[in-house]
Amino acid sequence: MGFKCGIVGLPNVGKSTLFNALTQTAAAQAANYPFCTIEPNVGEVAVPDPRLDTLAAIATSAQIIPTRLTFVDIAGLVRGASQGEGLGNQFLANIREVDAVAHVVRCFEDSDVTHVEGKIDPLADIEIIETELMLADLESLERRLTTLDKKARGGDKEAKESLDLINRSLVLLREGKPARLVERKPEEEKLFVGLGLLTSKPVLYVCNVEEASADKGNGFSEKVMEHARQEGAKAVVVSAKIESEIAVLPPEEQKDYLDAIGLVELGLNRVIRAGYELLGLVTFFTVGPKEARAWTITRGTRAPQAAGVIHTDFEKGFIRAETIAYDDYVAGKGEAGARDAGRLRLEGKDYVVADGDVLHFRFAN
Repeated sequence: MGFKCGIVGLPNVGKSTLFNALTQTAAAQAANYPFCTIEPNVGEVAVPDPRLDTLAAIATSAQIIPTRLTFVDIAGLVRGASQGEGLGNQFLANIREVDAVAHVVRCFEDSDVTHVEGKIDPLADIEIIETELMLADLESLERRLTTLDKKARGGDKEAKESLDLINRSLVLLREGKPARLVERKPEEEKLFVGLGLLTSKPVLYVCNVEEASADKGNGFSEKVMEHARQEGAKAVVVSAKIESEIAVLPPEEQKDYLDAIGLVELGLNRVIRAGYELLGLVTFFTVGPKEARAWTITRGTRAPQAAGVIHTDFEKGFIRAETIAYDDYVAGKGEAGARDAGRLRLEGKDYVVADGDVLHFRFAN
């Protein structure tokens, strides 16, 4: 598994340009007018992980299979979207289907690219989007109150728990705060997710800056960074224009391009790393002569459930996991060397898989 990330923002902030760069396609029409994206564009990208290449080289794997993640390019929201303005209702529904939100914020001046609000003010742009999402959540929750209250009065335990979560969410939303800030216990998380609230999604702010600010950002992006820090969100600086130019280059030329403009890595890498951290994801590997493969799981996943990501039979018949930490695999120059050095461990059903683990699952048919 990877994660599905919805790219949102006001029109003309660079969403489709970023999507095209991330997916290295021209599937989304990046044009200088609102609503050029009429249906959500969906693209899968490989998650770059140099550890996978290293493992494959050691094991002389015939094939390298990275884990993948999905980006959904959702058309630009505008003021009044929660009341159906623009193409609001359709796109608000699209946001409900994603695991996290990459909120692209315009942090550049360009007289050739119109701004739907007539001025460059990233914090005001963020407020517009957040307000529309909060209004949609308020309407959604308030519609459910009467029915749930009746069920709760009738002794329905789940209805009582849902009603409590809804009331806590409404307090925040009415104060102009997103539902993701609701304090909740781990055992309430599944029920909370089931509410389907737009503002419950983890948020990654993507500051789209001009080319000259691609390495360190600018005054606009610094405001967004501070906003993200205050609400416990993540933020990265990216120049969608540069990313789109790099995307069409052969891999061997991309590094030269980055070096020439003083960048250490692709913006895609920063987006993925921030997204993984945001969602609490980790990677484990399976390695052999046929293939070296990366798998993504949620931090805290136990060995049987990690095995189930590969195949449900592996989880059902789980016996043990032969486990080698990435550094130990590299130091031992493979499984045999790690075993000889005493670095191969046999882990049972309670083992929590760590990022970078190289695993071989034993299971009963």
